[in-house]
Amino acid sequence: MKTKLLGLTLLAAASMFGAWNVGISIGAPPPLRVVRVQPRSPGPGYSYVEGYWYPVNGRYQWHAGYWSRPPYQGGVWIAPRYEGAQYYDGYWKGEGHEPVEHNHASDRDKQNRDYRDNH
Repeated sequence: MKTKLLGLTLLAAASMFGAWNVGISIGAPPPLRVVRVQPRSPGPGYSYVEGYWYPVNGRYQWHAGYWSRPPYQGGVWIAPRYEGAQYYDGYWKGEGHEPVEHNHASDRDKQNRDYRDNH
């Protein structure tokens, strides 16, 4: 009983001070895919985001390049990167704005449809 109480106390203390961190290492992503033709811009104000790998359920999934409007004027896409055995998500960055990450949940169905249509 004392052991369980001690364990719960340590767990609570660690989570209160942000020391609790759970991660899964899956290694570096595969090499980037070579895209021979970049689609035309849909219009003014769009930025092209190059394709990249991102982790999903213990493996990497490819996110094809796409045109997107930055979430705010002057937003610049910072590509995802793998550095020092750590994966860092891509995000939109701009002076005076909080970083905005891409929401992969919103495009999974679109990507699956695009992949089926192009392969």
